[in-house]
Amino acid sequence: MSDFTFSALSPDTILAALEQCGIFPQSGLLALNSYENRVYQFVSDEQQRFVVKFYRPQRWTDEQILEEHQFSQELADAEIPIIAPCIHNGQSLHYAEQYRFALFPSAGGRQFELDNLDHLEWMGRFIGRMHKVAGSKAFAHRPTLTTESYLTRPRQTLENSELLPDGLKTAFFTILDQVIALTEEQYHPTSAIRLHGDCHAGNILWRDGPTFVDMDDCRMGPAVQDLWMMLSGDRPQQMLQLETMLDAYEEFCDFDNRELVLIEPLRAMRMIHYMAWLSDRWQDPAFPRAFPWFGELKYWEQQVLALKEQFSALHEPPLSLTPQY
Repeated sequence: MSDFTFSALSPDTILAALEQCGIFPQSGLLALNSYENRVYQFVSDEQQRFVVKFYRPQRWTDEQILEEHQFSQELADAEIPIIAPCIHNGQSLHYAEQYRFALFPSAGGRQFELDNLDHLEWMGRFIGRMHKVAGSKAFAHRPTLTTESYLTRPRQTLENSELLPDGLKTAFFTILDQVIALTEEQYHPTSAIRLHGDCHAGNILWRDGPTFVDMDDCRMGPAVQDLWMMLSGDRPQQMLQLETMLDAYEEFCDFDNRELVLIEPLRAMRMIHYMAWLSDRWQDPAFPRAFPWFGELKYWEQQVLALKEQFSALHEPPLSLTPQY
């Protein structure tokens, strides 16, 4: 696992990497809230604010990272508010020892409000604009959101994990396998476009409207993947939120209402993938520090309950824009 960590990413390595791009930090390097990669904010000697992202070794190929950058720039060129990487010496992807990194302009803002219908209308409009551009061509190198990558492989990771308490394994894998089977039965997208892929509140900055950040998980998949994480509250609230977003979304891009049946399967896939991701990254020292509860009995007991609730949700009628009586 050591090849996948940042054990050799020292401050000297970071400073040398920036200097090779002709950028000299005047401030200290402020570590931002990122675990998959290492991300630092700083002010240069020319009083410009930057963010530098060092990609986790061996997670993506160069071609996949460059497709992320190209997609971001394509969206920025279409005047969609997104933080695209800076270009230095004609390149957006740079190298420092065994690490690859990219520079971005630093942007301030606050998280948008999930329960604010005005904010959700903005989000629907800009996701629609993003998907209009995204649907013009496909990724050649980025992955596709599949049950193999979000269910099958994560289950294998969890089965091999030493963090799951022995006394809970039977209960955990019994409900996990039920959720997986039902999700695989229900998840059959009819089309795929280029997606942000991880479009949740933490990846949206709000400054007189939304700004998209962190395209690290962009991939091919159904359009609804970039919408469902905006939903919160009980079913009537989610119906209202969904209608608000889709009305604005369809000002710019058509939406296939058949994709609404994918919301709960996608939620199940995210839950299972997240548990496996934490387990797979546990040997990175940043993870036990940030998620100390992950190895505790109480956490896994809660996951058994959460999976049971999700199993029930998978049996419920899907969200619809037509009231159910």
